[in-house]
Amino acid sequence: MSRDDTIALVRRYLDAFNAKDSDGMLACLTEDVAHDINQGEREIGKEKFRWFNARMSRHYDEELGDIAIMVNEGGNRAAAEFTVRGTYLSTDEGLPEANGQRYSLPAGIFFEVDDALISRVTMCYNLTDWIAQVKAG
Repeated sequence: MSRDDTIALVRRYLDAFNAKDSDGMLACLTEDVAHDINQGEREIGKEKFRWFNARMSRHYDEELGDIAIMVNEGGNRAAAEFTVRGTYLSTDEGLPEANGQRYSLPAGIFFEVDDALISRVTMCYNLTDWIAQVKAG
């Protein structure tokens, strides 16, 4: 895949995220996508990714801004850096109580691309920073 094609694929994925279009995100992924959850486990497969997105949408309303996409020469690895701006809608297990707190923090995703689809999604952000913002209310 060319660098430009990978940029377009990652952009489609992120645009689908911002549009709250889970099916659009899933269309960018391989069936056996590896999803590395920030400070959590690795989950394998589109169906687990679908369930993760559903759980997240119950607890968080987020939008990604200030997006910068970087791709290696071979087009098989990419990264996106951005600012997450969100609202904590309902309490997520093991995290502080939610009452509509707003937050903004830098984050990134690393991608691996195989056969014109994303085969790995690795999310990275500072959970300590997020918790501090939510606690401050």
